[in-house]
Amino acid sequence: SPFDHLVIDDFFDVDVAYLIEHGFPVFDSDIWHVYSNSIEEKKTCNQWNLFSNVIYKAFDFLNSKEFTDCLTSKFDTPLLPDHGLHGGGLHIHSSGGNLNPHLDYSIHPKLGLQRRLNIIIYVSSDARLHQSQEGALGLWSGDAVSPIRLEKELLPKFNRAVIFDTTQHSWHGITRALSCGAEYTRKSLAAYYLQSPAHDADPRTRALFAPRDDQKDRRDVLDLIEKRSSELSFSSVYKT
Repeated sequence: SPFDHLVIDDFFDVDVAYLIEHGFPVFDSDIWHVYSNSIEEKKTCNQWNLFSNVIYKAFDFLNSKEFTDCLTSKFDTPLLPDHGLHGGGLHIHSSGGNLNPHLDYSIHPKLGLQRRLNIIIYVSSDARLHQSQEGALGLWSGDAVSPIRLEKELLPKFNRAVIFDTTQHSWHGITRALSCGAEYTRKSLAAYYLQSPAHDADPRTRALFAPRDDQKDRRDVLDLIEKRSSELSFSSVYKT
């Protein structure tokens, strides 16, 4: 509950997990793609040539036939990796980091395949990020239009992987924005797995966000959400 998900602690060999953490670009690096608006405050990078050796190898493994076949067997459906890491790769949040509840894109805008599974692996060893709900991954029950109730919070524990089905009105996000000092960063790896579109697949090619409770009457936030979900206008609102 509220949708199919799996939590795996100690996902990587611990020495590998530390190498991945230390191989992350610093928060102020100019390699990041920046999202800075009232519904998302984060930085991402999906360019393989900018990854450290160990991070490159980690994504090579996550996209490998060996790992994808394992997921295919467990979920009993043929799955394919997204080698382009569209929307995936490295994600980092610092003080003020935020991600409103949202549904991920349904149909890959370049491959035309349906997104089925997410894997997120947290690689920040800072103890403060493991001891409070700040930066926790929230899972909401909901329908195709909006989240209804926060059902679960998962702490971004070091070397923890979360895998979940994205086809079940899978509303997720950061439950509360980070208020820790700038020296703390929430680092994660994200990869996605695709399938042939189901007959009733949502045709959305962009994420659908929801306002938080204190944003529901804000016309600017509602307009931003509408533009963010549109293939025609999404890129114009990353920074507002």
